[in-house]
Amino acid sequence: MASHDFVKSGLRTVEMEALAVSQLAPFIDSDFETACKTILACEGRVVVTGMGKSGHIGNKIAATLASTGTPAFFVHPGEASHGDLGMITKNDVVIAISNSGNTAEVITILPLIKRLGIPLISMTGAPESVLAQSACANLNVSVTTEACPLNLAPTTSTTVTLVMGDALAIALLESRGFSAEDFAFSHPGGALGRKLLLRVSDIMHSDGEVPRVTAEQPLQDALLEMTEKGFGMTTIVDAENTLLGVFTDGDLRRVIDQKLDISSATMQQVMSANPKTISRDILAAEALTLMEASSITALIVEDEQHHPVGVLHMHDILRAGVV
Repeated sequence: MASHDFVKSGLRTVEMEALAVSQLAPFIDSDFETACKTILACEGRVVVTGMGKSGHIGNKIAATLASTGTPAFFVHPGEASHGDLGMITKNDVVIAISNSGNTAEVITILPLIKRLGIPLISMTGAPESVLAQSACANLNVSVTTEACPLNLAPTTSTTVTLVMGDALAIALLESRGFSAEDFAFSHPGGALGRKLLLRVSDIMHSDGEVPRVTAEQPLQDALLEMTEKGFGMTTIVDAENTLLGVFTDGDLRRVIDQKLDISSATMQQVMSANPKTISRDILAAEALTLMEASSITALIVEDEQHHPVGVLHMHDILRAGVV
């Protein structure tokens, strides 16, 4: 096999595709605006179709639209001609992708789309093509040459098409005011979804699991409570269950260093007042940030009346897969 400069070849491809993407800017034009407005007015779903490599890119564009607030799915144009066209309704919008604008399988279903009165948006590299001329808006994704040295394999053209799809999805996302929480609802199973959706109340320990002693109780009672509950800390409350302070393993070490009489000391003498607390309604990810900033491993969860209603340990956050 002849010697080949793989790095040079790879860099040439990257440079060609980067240049093609930068030349896409003039095509974010009035047709792009029309496409966005057409999709925003859609009462159904966006149906993306395309053949071959355009189909693979179309599948990704449909997935991106769906995860950013625009209901969408992909239909193979070949299958559409054999029954799958029934998946498309009069309330939908179709995005048809074809670099040449003359792909037979896509062109075949155009009359049916027109008969249903469905708005058609095209993504082609040939503005004068049949597909582009049939659309209410054509997103121009033309390139001067493919990265393939034979100028045959779809490379630069598919990259540019994917970027145009991303531009469309993000423009729609911003127009809808789509939030991080909205995004999380589309991704509940992943780490991102857990980070954006999981709240302290979902994973905290509550009720009888919360370690609790009064200010008048001896330190020995607190040690027993800490051992039983296993959080390395206990809350200190008054007769009305209002939070007064906290006592931790670290506080115990300080008591020992100060040579206080453990057998006679009360919690009033050894507790730390004004402990770090959180609300049950905040995100678990925010609680983790507070723990890390304060160099602590557990937080007391309190209600509006300053009653300790839960304890959240760092291990709970890790087990929940927030990080």
